[in-house]
Order: sequence, then C-alpha cells, then structure tokens
Amino acid sequence: MLNFEFKNPTKIIFGKGQIAKIATEIPKNAKVLMLYGGGSIKSNGIYEQVKTALKDFEVIEFGGIPANPEYAILMDALKIIKEENITYMLAVGGGSVIDGTKFLSSAALYEGSEPWDILKNAIPTKKGLPFGTVLTLPATGSEMNSGSVITRAETQEKLAMGGPGLFPEFSILDPEVVQSIPQRQLANGITDAFTHVLEQYMTYPIGAALQDRFAESIMQTLIEVAPRITANPSDYEAAANFMWSCTMALNGLIQKGVPTDWAVHAIGHELTAQYGIDHARTLAVIAPSHYRYNFASKREKLAQYGKRVWGITEGDTDAIAKAAIVKTEDFFHSLEIDTKLSDYTKDYEGTAQKIAARFTERGWLGLGEHKTLAPADVEKIVEMSY
Repeated sequence: MLNFEFKNPTKIIFGKGQIAKIATEIPKNAKVLMLYGGGSIKSNGIYEQVKTALKDFEVIEFGGIPANPEYAILMDALKIIKEENITYMLAVGGGSVIDGTKFLSSAALYEGSEPWDILKNAIPTKKGLPFGTVLTLPATGSEMNSGSVITRAETQEKLAMGGPGLFPEFSILDPEVVQSIPQRQLANGITDAFTHVLEQYMTYPIGAALQDRFAESIMQTLIEVAPRITANPSDYEAAANFMWSCTMALNGLIQKGVPTDWAVHAIGHELTAQYGIDHARTLAVIAPSHYRYNFASKREKLAQYGKRVWGITEGDTDAIAKAAIVKTEDFFHSLEIDTKLSDYTKDYEGTAQKIAARFTERGWLGLGEHKTLAPADVEKIVEMSY
C-alpha cells in the first residue's frame, strides 16, 4: 500500500426530512446565494423545503446552471456574488450544480483577471467562499469531495479543478429525492458512480486489501440496487444505498494508498465537450476499449474484479479478465447505456485524432496509473470505441 494522507472535512447529514437542518449549518448573518439547475426542484417539492429552511436568511437565487456547468453562465453568477457581497452559497442540485458552485467558490476569491486560468493552469484552491449542498441527483460524489469539472462551450473544453478549499462545509443527502429523478438520469448516476470506482480500482495489485474490498463492495451494491431503483425509484432502501454508494465512490477514501487511473475520464470529457454526450455515457463508451487496449497491464485486477464482483470462476486469468470486461458492458447495457461512440453520433470520423492533438497541446503526454499512455495511445483507444 502506498503512503497517503486523508482528510475530508465535509459534514454529511443523511436521511429523510434532513433538508430542514440547513438553517443550523449556515452562519446566522450570512447573505446566501442559492444555486440550482433547470428548475426541477420547483416541481418535486425540494425548492419549497429549502426556501422554508432559509426563511430567516437574506437569499438571492441563481438558477439555470446546465448539465455540464458552463463557464459563461457561471460568470454571470460570479458577477452577482461580487455585486451583492455574497458570504455563503448553497448548491441545490446534482454534480453539475455543485461543481459550478465550487468554481464560483474559487473564482470569488481569485485575484487574477481571468478565472478560466484556474482550470487552464490547474491552480489548486486553498481557500474558497464557503458553501453547502443539498444533493438532488446522486452520481458524481461532488457533495463530499473537492473536485470540479467545468465546460467552456466557445472553446469546446471541459477541464477539472480542485483543492482543499473546495470541500462543501456540509451536504444534505435525503434519499427521498431519488423518487423524482427521470430514468435516464438514474441510469447515468449508477454508471457514473460505478466508473468512478473503476478508475480508482482497475490498475494493478498493490497489496491494499481493505481498499480493494471497499471498492468492490461499492460496485456490488450498485449492481444489486440498480434493477430495484430503476424499477421503483420510490424504494427508499434502494435509494438510500444508491445515494450513499455514489458518495462513497468519490469522496477520496477508496483512492488512498492505491494507484489510480482517470484516463477514461480525461478522454470522456472530450466527448462531452465535442458532442454534448452525457458524461456517464462517455465513460461507458471509453472504459471497455481502455481496458482492452491496456489489457496486459490491467489483467490481474481485471481478473480479481471478475472473480469478486461478477463471480466468474471458469477459465484462466486471461479468460476471467476478458469476461469481466464483457460483464461490465452488459451491466451498462442493462441500464440502457450504449457503449459505442457510433451509437451517439454518426459524425465521429477524426474524433480520435482531434482528442490526441488536444492532449498533446496541453502537455498531457502520460496518462493512466503508469503515466505511460501517450496521445497516440489515446487515439487508438478512441478509435476502438467507434
């Protein structure tokens, strides 16, 4: 196991009826900017619950943060933060709203002239404007980590940022919100969380037995609850396990002491930026090809995953490892998630070359757990996904 340090300061408030506790978590004299997405919270009752909890605070609202938080829209919110002297933010939404809020947390205190430089130059945020979250769409784990991904439409870029100053101070997780989530988003959430675990697990053995078991248990739980939650989003027990699995998949715990990959995400972000494909679906497109292309270096963990998560026992190490990739594809398909780029667009010729060129321009010359995946390798992986 590798050396590591771990600190996660986010307070989790989990369960039914917990939205009312917002009032006890925000400083009494705070001027609050409440951020949300397309307005679904106004039809499912969450908006009213949050507004009731905030009745004693001065609150300004900013809605319309899109599924891939857009830089230009967030800059409008940043203007409000500065003009209105906002002292606290509350993100009410899924990963996109929370990611957007994290960007604003950083940008609000950034002393440079162009906030995009925070992402472009990978500047870590050590201190940000404080914020909390009310999670409405389990998927990304953004409610309990310090990472964020922002899209810029004008340049077709999707870049990540982070730092110790971007942890939410608190996050409220009420599984009852799951019952109002559309089927497509439920499938995306399951796929997103599952792939988050794979990025931190599907590398090579390093003797981190407990970390492996943590990761495997999250994947097993997602596999177990997926048919239940998609068939009946009102199943509270399934919703609770789904929600907590998504949070645990990316709150930093399972990546400690182990090598991690994240090449699937780096490539997937490019597909979202170019084609607008749902983030989770780009991961499902790239992951199988990535594992097949890097089979030699990942075969041991693939086989372990096949045995422990999917219960595959027939065949040698190579056979089990290959069968595990097929099982993963089958799982995505069971969620009605397609796993080929050609399923999403017919205009895919040249995509692999464009992504490889972008990685070269950015200096991303060695991805993956071994930092050996060059842009030329990325090009081949994307071509395999067509």
